[in-house]
Amino acid sequence: MSHTVTTWYLQQTARSDLAPAAAPPAGQDVRIVRSEVPSPEFSRFLYTAVGGDVLWTDRLDWPYARWAEHLGRPGTETWVAYLRGTPAGFIELQGGPDGAVEIVYFGLLPAFRGRRIGGHLLEFGTARAWDLAGRWPELPETARVWVHTCSDDGPHARANYERRGFRLYDTTVTEEPAAAMPGPWPGAGPVPAAAG
Repeated sequence: MSHTVTTWYLQQTARSDLAPAAAPPAGQDVRIVRSEVPSPEFSRFLYTAVGGDVLWTDRLDWPYARWAEHLGRPGTETWVAYLRGTPAGFIELQGGPDGAVEIVYFGLLPAFRGRRIGGHLLEFGTARAWDLAGRWPELPETARVWVHTCSDDGPHARANYERRGFRLYDTTVTEEPAAAMPGPWPGAGPVPAAAG
């Protein structure tokens, strides 16, 4: 059994492309903090908690050592949004030797979607992609920030990127094997929709 997946590739080619987002409503106490100590356990938690209901499966079989190697690469950063001290979402950046910075992963835990946190986190994280070389002197200045999203991701993902100033530069369509939604931990299913 397979299904068709459309993947959109978007980019910014100048820092001035970044469009601001509305701040989260007053009283939400949203803070965005870089996870500076590489932690495979924490990063895997974020990956499964955010991606469990939108078919993020490519890292599920990574052993601890691979997580540690990936997180220790120069130019890899994880920025986490917290709502009153609770992790609400994250953005992972990866800088390259060509001046391109990829937003490798971005998203919110299901319970925090729809609270005007996503646009704020994406704006903040994209700004950190543009100033990445200031924290990693072995990397060149950022010349381009890019991301891909697909039809398996949340229904507002592409529009959120476009609102922040990302422009479409490529589209692919592939047939992918059907995958069960893994949920935030083994044996857990997706979070059910709230009633009412």
